Amino acid sequence: MKSRAFVPEKLDLAAFAHDGASLEGEWPAAALERLADAAAPEAPATGWPPLGWSLHGEVRRPKAAAAQTWLHLTASAQVALTCQRCLKPVPEAIAIDRWIRFVDTEAEAAALDVDSDDDVLALPRHLDARELIEDELLLALPLVPRHEHCPEPLAVADEEGEPVPEERPNPFAALAALKRKDG
Repeated sequence: MKSRAFVPEKLDLAAFAHDGASLEGEWPAAALERLADAAAPEAPATGWPPLGWSLHGEVRRPKAAAAQTWLHLTASAQVALTCQRCLKPVPEAIAIDRWIRFVDTEAEAAALDVDSDDDVLALPRHLDARELIEDELLLALPLVPRHEHCPEPLAVADEEGEPVPEERPNPFAALAALKRKDG
């Protein structure tokens, strides 16, 4: 039997799972345009290390049920996003490890996805695994990236853009002094 060659950008998922095949590799982070768009301006994706990924397909045959097509997807990337406190680049390590079940129709996928903890998608004729991996990495990005401890002290500005001194008088200190005077 001749071994099939699978290409991640045009993956015949049914055959991939039927063969129990696996693929793995690395892509430059800049090749994933939507992920690269999330980069901090001072740390573009061209300077990020390549992201590693792997795919493994399998067909599961549960008792008294039809065969199921599954894809195991793993990927890891090191990205630099903009810290939402200091607006400087913050490195983030992202790793995904997902099992995705594929079914015949969108309607079946929607019905099963509601009742299942598993990710369920409709089986396409050809799957662009690069796009799927990019989608999963984008979903894994932190909503509010920030340093645990920002490298520079934060500067606070008033309405005119002038720096505000860090020590501001407590507006209730005068009231506390009056209360002490009366008591």
